[in-house]
Amino acid sequence: MGGAMAARLAEAGHRVRGFDIAPAARDRLVAAGGMAAESPADAAADAAALVVMVHDARQAREVLFGAQGAASALRRGAVVWLACTVAPDDARAIGNELAAQGLDLDLDLVDGPVSGGVTGAQGGSLTVMAGGSARAIDTLAPVFAACATRVFPVGPVGAGSTVKLVNQLLVASHIALTAEALALGARADVDPAMLIEVITASAGNSVQFQKRAPRMAGGDHEPQSTVNIFLKDLGIALDAARSLQFPVPLASAAHQVFTMAAGAGFARQSDTNVLRVYERMGAVDVAAVAAAHAKVS
Repeated sequence: MGGAMAARLAEAGHRVRGFDIAPAARDRLVAAGGMAAESPADAAADAAALVVMVHDARQAREVLFGAQGAASALRRGAVVWLACTVAPDDARAIGNELAAQGLDLDLDLVDGPVSGGVTGAQGGSLTVMAGGSARAIDTLAPVFAACATRVFPVGPVGAGSTVKLVNQLLVASHIALTAEALALGARADVDPAMLIEVITASAGNSVQFQKRAPRMAGGDHEPQSTVNIFLKDLGIALDAARSLQFPVPLASAAHQVFTMAAGAGFARQSDTNVLRVYERMGAVDVAAVAAAHAKVS
């Protein structure tokens, strides 16, 4: 997603300098009109805004505060957009550390995880859940405009990550339920294509069903998001619920489904592979059932 967001920023006329540990990702940035940096500090040199889109809080800290960390290279008054999904406590800790490290530079953080996936990043149609000061959010307005169609100021640093974990709890549960529904229908020899058409026009529909069900039924498991990403995000949600002593039985069940998918060898592959868990348990092949019905019709 970070590469797609950088490309959108370059297309919008921003001067973009980016770093990724993968040389191919840096090459794609150059092809999109940006400049490749040799380190996070090089990418952030005298920048007014820094976008951090990595896998988790550990990587975010390394990018910002590591041996070649970006925080030390930012200009006075710069704002960091922490766009990745992390725990609220991690977002607050990173914000505090950034403020302390840049005490003389007046550095600020927007805890702004996004929703919309790779497709949203490529199309500039992400939703941002922005936690931070009004000044910091306003400073990032031109950056947000290139990457997102909706920006919701949701409170102080930490609030963005809290809203995102609630969103991810729902997204992951809907994906698991989509797989469960398709596999159940196929086991009963219901045409998956017909089932998808009916459900998307009925009250059982959801954004995730609409997006994932056709891919699952068609055997399309090209990664857009991975099983591992949802294991991380669900883990954040479960940890937050545990700290609040709040029950989340459905999210816990979804976490188990994703854990089974990871254990079956799909951890780094598309989240649509949660379907394989149900196919193996139910001795059914959804794509094969869909193909058989297509031949008959």
